[in-house]
Amino acid sequence: MKRLLLTGVAGFIGSHIVDEVLTNTDWEIVGIASWQHKGMPQRLLKGKHYEENKGRVTIITHDLQAPLNPGQEKEIGHIDYVINCASESHVDRSITDPVSFTLNNVSLELNVLELCRRLKPEKIIQVSTDEVYGDAPEGVNYKEWSAIVPSNPYSASKAAQEAIAISYWRTYELPIVITNTMNNLGEKQDLEKFLVKLIKNSITGELTRIHSNPEKTKAGSRSYLHARNHANALVWILNNVEVKKYPEIPRPERFNIVGAAEVDNLTMAKLVYEYVKKLMPNVPPLNIEMENFHGSRPGHDLRYSLDGTKIKELGYTYPKPFEASLEKTVEWYVENKEWLGL
Repeated sequence: MKRLLLTGVAGFIGSHIVDEVLTNTDWEIVGIASWQHKGMPQRLLKGKHYEENKGRVTIITHDLQAPLNPGQEKEIGHIDYVINCASESHVDRSITDPVSFTLNNVSLELNVLELCRRLKPEKIIQVSTDEVYGDAPEGVNYKEWSAIVPSNPYSASKAAQEAIAISYWRTYELPIVITNTMNNLGEKQDLEKFLVKLIKNSITGELTRIHSNPEKTKAGSRSYLHARNHANALVWILNNVEVKKYPEIPRPERFNIVGAAEVDNLTMAKLVYEYVKKLMPNVPPLNIEMENFHGSRPGHDLRYSLDGTKIKELGYTYPKPFEASLEKTVEWYVENKEWLGL
């Protein structure tokens, strides 16, 4: 039986990793959560997978901006795998409060890697984002190890995490794999995220602003991936990828975990509205307005895109199709309106 250390265990993606591990492996999970950022106990305590398997899960309360103490390390015990997905992740907050936002993400990265130096796990996954590559022009899908050109403090902080991880891979021979993912969707996501806002505004009739080019003729686009697909890919990497060290290869292994469908923001708003209307026929008309993306959010990029060929050629396939994932996600929020603040 493997033991997985999962940071950000009560975050949106972390909670889906918990569901995936408890459903499709026999591993034990040691999760770290601060409860001071965006981690929510409801994501774990109200999940049927956690309720049925909570004997396999240990939760340690700790803010990773500070090192763990010896007592906490003893409680963690032996660890085989680490998935580090703890991070502040909202671009708007990184713009309004860049210093504390960036310091949080850099500090936690250092403390997690220092912990790994002492725990000596077999494999470590550093979860990162497509945003480190910056804006993707039409027709461009960034491959692994494309140039890193972050556009805002959030993406810069994730690029900094990657750089620190690379240095620990080379200097201290930590067995690190870096993953870059797209916009994740799914149940239990925070209300500050675009998809959740779309669902709420489709129910209430509130205005949704759609980021577009300055002429307001073309909406920005994203590739969407269900968080459970993301979690499934991470577990697959831990089970199937051999981690190589320097100087066997010049840089760590890296994988793009890619959404199946690229959808522009206007089309996404209309899709979500139609799914909501199917469930709630009397909702108000769709209320949307195009706005200049850079004027409303400096450092914003109209398009992100990754090339997912590498992991596909190794034999990996994503289990959940996009439209079914989106429809199921909308249905879940309509049935659990407290997550929408309604």
